[in-house]
Parts: sequence; C-alpha cells; structure tokens
Amino acid sequence: MKNGTVTRRCRCTDPETGKDLGASCPKLQSRRHGTYGVFQELDPAQDGRRRRFRRGGFETSTKAKEELDKVRALMAIPEEDDAWGRTQISDLLENCVKDKSPVPDYDETRRRFQTGQALNSKITVGEWLDTWLAGRKRLRKSGYSRYESDIRIHLKPHLGHFRLDRLRVHHIETMFNAINERNIEIQEQNAQRRAVVAELKATPNKGAENRARRKWLRAHLDAMPPFRRITGLNTQPRIRITLRAALNVAIAQQVMPAFNPAAHVELLPGTKPKALIWTDERIARWKETGEKPSPVMVWTPEQAGHFLDFVALDRLYMLWRIIAFRGTRRGEGCGVRWEDHSAKARSLAIATQLVQDGWEVYEDVPKTASGVRLLALDEETNEGLLAHKARQQREREEWGEGWQDTGRIFTQEDGSPLHPGKVSDLFERLVEAAGLPPIRLHDLRHVAATLMLAAGVDVKVVSETLGHSDTRITRDIYQSVLDDLARDAAEKVAQLVPHARKMLVVRLNEPPSSADARRTTKVQPSKEDVSEQSRSA
Repeated sequence: MKNGTVTRRCRCTDPETGKDLGASCPKLQSRRHGTYGVFQELDPAQDGRRRRFRRGGFETSTKAKEELDKVRALMAIPEEDDAWGRTQISDLLENCVKDKSPVPDYDETRRRFQTGQALNSKITVGEWLDTWLAGRKRLRKSGYSRYESDIRIHLKPHLGHFRLDRLRVHHIETMFNAINERNIEIQEQNAQRRAVVAELKATPNKGAENRARRKWLRAHLDAMPPFRRITGLNTQPRIRITLRAALNVAIAQQVMPAFNPAAHVELLPGTKPKALIWTDERIARWKETGEKPSPVMVWTPEQAGHFLDFVALDRLYMLWRIIAFRGTRRGEGCGVRWEDHSAKARSLAIATQLVQDGWEVYEDVPKTASGVRLLALDEETNEGLLAHKARQQREREEWGEGWQDTGRIFTQEDGSPLHPGKVSDLFERLVEAAGLPPIRLHDLRHVAATLMLAAGVDVKVVSETLGHSDTRITRDIYQSVLDDLARDAAEKVAQLVPHARKMLVVRLNEPPSSADARRTTKVQPSKEDVSEQSRSA
C-alpha cells in the first residue's frame, strides 16, 4: 500500500491572467490561508483502471491527516495477499468519493468484511428482499410464489427505497395505512362498476333510445377500472410475515441492527369467515338482495342430496361425491391416482395434489403433513369408483393412441389431467343449473364436514379426515355448525323430560279453567287461615 499525501491549496488567481496561482501563491506561507486535502492511491479496478481517493476542504492539516488515517486503516483490513479483499475495500472507498459520503466506520466495515457481508451499508430494503428471495428457491412453488407476490405487489413499492438499516416501525405502518386507503378506493370503484353493469343488464336492447343508452353504458364500462380484489385484513398479516422473515435473516447475517421493526407493527384485527348453513331464511334473503350471508356457505344434507341426484349422470359424478362425503380439497380430488385406491380395503390414499398457480398447473404433495392421509370409503362410493374405472377404460379404447395415460382417477375425456380452475367453473354451472343456492367447490368440502358432524362423528375424526393439522382449526371454521348441533342436542335432552311438564309450561300462559281455579283455592290458604295459624303459634 502506497503512502498517501496531505496537500494544501487555495483559490487565489493571478490578477492579470485570471489563472489559479496554485503553489506559487505568496499567501500560502501562512498556515491559515487555503484548505488542506488528502490523496491516496487505491488498488486498481478489476478492469485495470487506476483509482485514487481525493478529498479536500479541510481547514487544518490535522483534520486532513485524520481523514487520511481513516482511509489507510480501511485499506489495511485485508491481508497483503488478499487481492479480492483489497479490491472490495477500494470499491467501497471509490463509491465514497463518488457519493461524497463520509468514510465508513472502521469497526463496522471490519466486522462486515470478516463475516463475508456486503461492505456497502446503504443496501436498500428492495435490494435485500431480492437477495433474500433468491435464497428461497428450495421452497415449495406455492410458498415461493406467495413470497414473490408479497414483495412485488406490496413491499418493494412501499418500502423498497428505504435503507435497510434505517427501516422503522412507522414506515411499515404507513404502508399498511396506504393499503387500507387503497382498499376503500377499490371498493368504491367496484361498486360504481357493479351499478353500471346492473343498469346495462336492466336496459332492454329494443328501441333507438335504449340502444343508445346501452352503447353509452358499455363505453363507460370500458373507461372504468376492472373489478379488483382488495388486500383484506386477513391477507395483511401474511405480508407482515413475509417482511418479518426477510428481516430476521438480515439480522442473523448482521446486515442490519438486531431489531426487527416488522415484529412490532400492530394491524387491524381481521375475522375469519364462519361456515353458515343455507337455511330457508338465508335463501330468501339471498334471493332478495343477491348477497351471500357469508363467504363460506354450506348446504344442508337435503340440498347436498339434491345436487348429487342432479349430477348423477355427469362423468365427474364420483369426484363430486368424494368431495361431498370425504371432504377432499379440489387439488387432491383432481390429483388422486388409481394406485391410491384400494377396492379391497375400501380406502383412498391422499398423497398428491394438482396445484394451480395463476393458470399454470403442477403436481405437488398435499398442503400440510397432515394432508397425507387415508380415507375410508363407504360401499356405494367404492363400487362407484369401480364403475368409473370401467367407463374410463371404454374412453381409453375409443381414443386409442390419442389417450394420455396419466394414471389419475379423474381426467378429461382423452386421459389428460383435469385443470382445477376448469373444475371449479364446471361446478358453479352445475349448481346454478340445479337451482341451488350458490357455494364454492371448496365449500363442498365443508358440506362433508357438516354431514360428518351431523352424523355424530367425533371432531377429532372429522379433523383427520379433512386433513387439518389441529382440531382447533376444525372447531374454528365450523363453530356455527357446532352451535346448531348443540341446539339440536339440547332439544333431544328436552325430549327426555315428561310431557306433563311441558304441558304445564304451556298452560301457564292460558286463562285458568274452573277446575284449575278450584285446585288453586285448595292449595293456597286464605288470609284468615294465615292469621289464625299465627295466633296459635
């Protein structure tokens, strides 16, 4: 490492030529005239380019010497034979000159260098999120996609420009406040678009005036933003979890101070939707307003039976039946294979699923470890699967060489895998055609839970059948169903009480008959009897 130098210069110019006098200025004989600067030769860049550290404007030589000592101390951190390390330090000092920023702290730079971290402490939140996400490639595709969307849609636009080591709690709170404000805007725009769509449907396509009105409405719709989903209160904790996980790694690698601001952000409380049963009152209200009482709605056993009767001739009838009776998830039903079915044991193993990411579909293991499970089948379902297998064999013969042998139980007519999104669309069309109140395909899984609970199956067994990792999840989702069952149990207990008691309760609200009056007179003593008894006592 070459020795650096401290220089002194002034801005005095020759009165005649206007050029700088430089070292020939006579006033430089005074130490108070001019300013001091430092010069230090750096290691060449990777392309061989010569680099220097220059900085001036120091009032005294002492301050200039202190600056030079800081530079030389940083350059002494790597060993003499560590060419790569010396280049990194020189890069740091070169950027310091370009940015006109102070010389980095020696202790912090030495710590980062020894731990293999980036020497630039000005890394932004966005840069770190990209680095952190790149190290998550071994995650399941669905988990990686969730992290990527959280970072791309929310974290980088709101927080990406902040320096990582200067990220504070109020920065994150501001992000969530902006998300909630955006939600209000989206809801208002969706309501406006919904009103225009309703008016367009209600306007007949007859008459010049109506056609002109419809044309104006369609043009108005084209100019409006499309329907969009909000980032709800139940989604926001997921965004915070992504940020918190990324910052935990940054803290562990000592890229930022040992304080995670994401862990101290308080969010508005969200509520998970509860499963509600389609009662007659709720159906009437839905027909009147067009609004579902809850995002999660469940059919009654009678409604489920009506649907299964309606789709009895559908080629995917057994898929609907298995979801309705055994509660498989959509991807699990689409991904189940013939090797997972044991006709002898009357069982179906859930060991794989088809996952939809955007519109792309790929095979993966079940959602959780508890999702890998063995389902017992009733005799009718078991026989139905065998009949389905025979029909699939006939389809295979009809397609000949065009048949795709995927080994799956439920396929398209040419044997290719089902697309989960298309299956959901088909289910919605069948529900509408059956004249039933709407539920999602995933809600058919909730129907299975309702049927099992109504049949008196223990909650633990229901939880294991559904593939829940904990019975608390089952109780939380189906609390309203459990409440209905509790009321039913109360009624059954009341039936054990003699009917005479029930009749007495009813007759208390009726006018007393003459016989009742006579019995009441005999039982209740008169005021004179009470007085006589008191004197005797």
